[in-house]
Amino acid sequence: MAAAKKHNVDLLLLLITAITAASLLLQPTSAQLRQNFYSSICPNVESIVRAAVTQKFQQTFVTVPGTLRLFFHDCFVNGCDASVMVASTANNKAEKDNPDNLSLAGDGFDTVIKAKAAVDAVSQCRNKVSCADILAMATRDVISLSGGPSYAVELGRLDGLVSTAASVNGKLPQPTFNLNQLTNNFAANGLSQTDMIALSGAHTLGFSHCGRFSSRIYDFGGKKGAVDPSLNGTYAKELQAMCPRNVPADVAINMDPVTPRTFDNQYYRNLQQKKGLFTSDQILADDTRSSQTVNSWASNSVAFNNAFIAAMTRLGRVGVKTTASLGNIRRDCSVFN
Repeated sequence: MAAAKKHNVDLLLLLITAITAASLLLQPTSAQLRQNFYSSICPNVESIVRAAVTQKFQQTFVTVPGTLRLFFHDCFVNGCDASVMVASTANNKAEKDNPDNLSLAGDGFDTVIKAKAAVDAVSQCRNKVSCADILAMATRDVISLSGGPSYAVELGRLDGLVSTAASVNGKLPQPTFNLNQLTNNFAANGLSQTDMIALSGAHTLGFSHCGRFSSRIYDFGGKKGAVDPSLNGTYAKELQAMCPRNVPADVAINMDPVTPRTFDNQYYRNLQQKKGLFTSDQILADDTRSSQTVNSWASNSVAFNNAFIAAMTRLGRVGVKTTASLGNIRRDCSVFN
């Protein structure tokens, strides 16, 4: 009797194991991001997006930093789900209207909107490609158009169903962060310190505003006339000339004073010369835990490009929605279906 009972238990366990294994095998492959996700859905989607992005790029260079920053701000809040693109309504203040997102360039939004329109103009593709995936592809394309590396983008994201201004609070890295704060901020999104240093290299493109760093060039530490000692003295004077006292806080300044329109490793060379615009930039070269990586990439653009691609790929996986209960494909990127 005991032997028969044990035999029945063993059979039950075997059956449970078999059912579990079968259920895992039956999981749809779309639950995972993958390259060429749209090969049978919208075969030419990447070339369609690239053409739209290239046209926008030819109209204004702001397309590049605007799109790249939009992708980062999107992924770091609710995951890479295009929730940052949703417009506020009378009943909901959306992500894009949080103070940390008010400086996002309109050209970034417009790039995705125009690419989405180009994709949806193809009948086979209409309402089949998510805004989140279009943003991911457009980001890769602006990097390439500005001289950076091209890379295969993993696709299969759905667009998020929630977007609130409050959800942004505390999610994005700040220009005053030290290395521990930066590392912890990125770790919260499953990204390593190396990923953080690589993604910071995107500051080789685009611009910031005087109000974001004025405390470093005027009355630093509450001392009248003092300049942050971690800042190159000549560079500080150049910044003061571009951002005189009482200038509007939204006056734009190039992040990279040397090659602001080219994606390259100049950012790390700037840090070596104490020309990091933000405290959060300069600390990467000044802290011994990160300075070796900065020095390595300052002298090796190939190594930086490879690290950047790896970091962008991991960033693109943050908080993605791949099931209908969590997301869908928006007909209009700025409005929930």
